[in-house]
Amino acid sequence: MTTESMPASTPEAEKPTPEGTGTGAAKSPRALARARKRRSVARFWREYRKHPGGLWGLAGLILIALIALFAPVLVGADSQSVTSAPGGALESPSGEFPLGTDQFGRSVLALLVWGARVSLTVGLLAAFLCVAIGTVVGILAGHFRGWYSTVLMRVTDWFLVMPTLVLAIALATVMDRSLWTVIIAIGVTTWPTTARLVRAQTLAVESRPYIERARALGGGHGHIMTRHVLPNVMPLVLAQTTLVISSAILTEATLAFLGLGDPTIVSWGGMLQDAREAGAVSAGDWWYLAPPGIAIALVALAFTLCGRAIETVLNPKLGVAR
Repeated sequence: MTTESMPASTPEAEKPTPEGTGTGAAKSPRALARARKRRSVARFWREYRKHPGGLWGLAGLILIALIALFAPVLVGADSQSVTSAPGGALESPSGEFPLGTDQFGRSVLALLVWGARVSLTVGLLAAFLCVAIGTVVGILAGHFRGWYSTVLMRVTDWFLVMPTLVLAIALATVMDRSLWTVIIAIGVTTWPTTARLVRAQTLAVESRPYIERARALGGGHGHIMTRHVLPNVMPLVLAQTTLVISSAILTEATLAFLGLGDPTIVSWGGMLQDAREAGAVSAGDWWYLAPPGIAIALVALAFTLCGRAIETVLNPKLGVAR
């Protein structure tokens, strides 16, 4: 073969292409990070689906959330009105009122649907406030040592040994009777458990070698806490949030039952308080008492099932029992 018959090489043919790409264009770091997040979410969902209890809890929460979201469409916006109540006082269940009526003639089923909005709102916001306070305190107490950590943990221990319900009742008593008062009362009294869990996880994370390398490279306190510690404690925080929500809903129902909630807002705990004041207990009007109590128990159970499933997926050392 002569040199004239050999194909001439071009710069385009000699230029190597990056590995794993067919077009010669490398993926950006942001695209790689999004791909890793998608794989992590897919892996989490595969593991979560192995827990039937978690699936039942998730299905129940989705159903209740949809009912609360579309409450104006399902039961009407005027179903809470006392002046335009469609039925008589304390009517037993019938075709027109499947769960009977209250002492004002309002449909208990309609009130139950509206109460889902308040209970879920209080549970989510109070849990967010509780977890936010606990996460900040736990990371600060685990990152900074010495007297700073000692003071934070002594304050945490004081809140931890005090009865949560008593503190919440005291706050709800001295503050205005509103929905935000209940949320604040629950949030600022239930954070110590989260703080201790996050502090323990922070101590474990900061003992790893890459934290020492980050400090050696000039990483400050804020960089280490936000870029290294916080992402590693978020799985624990997520699992703790689902468990706190159920406790917050139960606490809200207790405060409303004790008459410390907003009397102008319909909630499941407020329905129980109204039923007690109307004499439903002594009269045997079960349709007024049972539905809100069952609803509170079901929502708390659903959040607990989801929380246990998430905790098991994120921490396989807890066991594989379904």
